[in-house]
Amino acid sequence: MKIFRNTRRFATGLFLGLVATTMQCHQHQSDTEDISKTLSDSISVIVSDYPGEIGVAVIINSTDTVTVNNQTKYPMMSVFKVHQALAVCNDFDHKGLSLDSVMTVERDSLDPMTWSSMLKEHQGATISLPVKELLCYTLRQSDNNASNLMFKRLVGVAPTDSFIATLIPRSGFEIAYTEEDMSADHDKAYANRTSPLSAAALMNRLFTDSLISREKQLFIMTTLRECVTGKDRIAAPLLEKDGVVIAHKTGSGYTNEDGVLAAHNDVAYISLPDNGLHYTLAVFVKDFKGNETQAAKAIAHISATVYALLSKSSRHT
Repeated sequence: MKIFRNTRRFATGLFLGLVATTMQCHQHQSDTEDISKTLSDSISVIVSDYPGEIGVAVIINSTDTVTVNNQTKYPMMSVFKVHQALAVCNDFDHKGLSLDSVMTVERDSLDPMTWSSMLKEHQGATISLPVKELLCYTLRQSDNNASNLMFKRLVGVAPTDSFIATLIPRSGFEIAYTEEDMSADHDKAYANRTSPLSAAALMNRLFTDSLISREKQLFIMTTLRECVTGKDRIAAPLLEKDGVVIAHKTGSGYTNEDGVLAAHNDVAYISLPDNGLHYTLAVFVKDFKGNETQAAKAIAHISATVYALLSKSSRHT
């Protein structure tokens, strides 16, 4: 009888344990559904208040996804410099080349009218820089001359587009033109398109998966944490938060003669100190009937809302 009683106790304990585990799983699923719905509803209300198309994607801990207006039609602008950096590093991996390899370019072959910190900081007739520094210029400061140079001399637009299609679904994006092409014809910016989720998925994989050699991937990750552009966008409500780490890449479009801003974007990977929570946030603003400051405020508003909801949720789990 002792054996029977012990067996019965064991069976009862096992059953209660399974019930508790099942209840916990259901509770977790319920909590996840609740936060996803709250995020979706809150973001939808925010974007409806602004005079333009705003698409948003949030990936929480690489599992749960929330999207709002997730069409594949948002101009990437300089967000595609993350795609370019991955393609260049992958090419160098395959060729056994170091990012310390030096490139030389004549100053008069560069565009003096485009956004280019590189051109301002190097005054000589001939500029010689390691590829690593060119990538730093594109990722930290969104330098257009550095990007154009690497598209011309290292990995072209089509191979870049093809490589990224091995990392994220082909249907979610397209890279067709360089910064030089878009500068000559602003309408071409709309052909370098993405859905918010596609951009978020690539950024999320960059920080959570193995895509290229570890050394080069760590270099891109570190450099994106040092990004100095667009601190009034996703980063704005996070800069004073203790323990929050943000890596991001912005993209800024042109304003046409009617005062419509073609694009104003930001894609970020954010780590919170609470329970190891991390999330990726992509916000793309298209055809905005306002200026860059107003568009940045819209992005910051979304970022603040996502942070508030997710940080509160992580404290309760």
